[in-house]
Amino acid sequence: MQARLIGTIGCLLTAGVVAACSIDSTQAENNDKPRKTSASYALRQGESVMLAPGTTLKLERINDSRCRKGAVCVWAGYISYSFALTSRLGTRSFVLAENMPNAQPAITQDGLTFALEKLEPPEPPPLHAPAPDYKVSLRVTINQQRAQPAKT
Repeated sequence: MQARLIGTIGCLLTAGVVAACSIDSTQAENNDKPRKTSASYALRQGESVMLAPGTTLKLERINDSRCRKGAVCVWAGYISYSFALTSRLGTRSFVLAENMPNAQPAITQDGLTFALEKLEPPEPPPLHAPAPDYKVSLRVTINQQRAQPAKT
């Protein structure tokens, strides 16, 4: 009788371990799905931010060729932002702009998506005013995906 009881408890414990393992493997499968994380950053010219250990983003230059208030212009101009992304892959430069030829308001570099959010101040300064202290906000989205087994 005692041997039968010990055998039954052993089977229940084994079944519990198997069930726990199957729960853990299901949870592990759910963790293999792509994850997205993002954050917003506000930078002034020359400032940088650490996005992850060993990965930094620097706003190198703001170029504002928009027509200043009170000026007579033949074109509206644009404002663009030159960035440098430094990581273990090296340094990559890119430009973001909303209406500049050959530039876009969002770009993906090394698995990171950078998208313009807002500019302070949003309007160009008056004709004879000094250049304002610009601050640009952008959203950085990090796409993380675990390696998937090769399909055969």
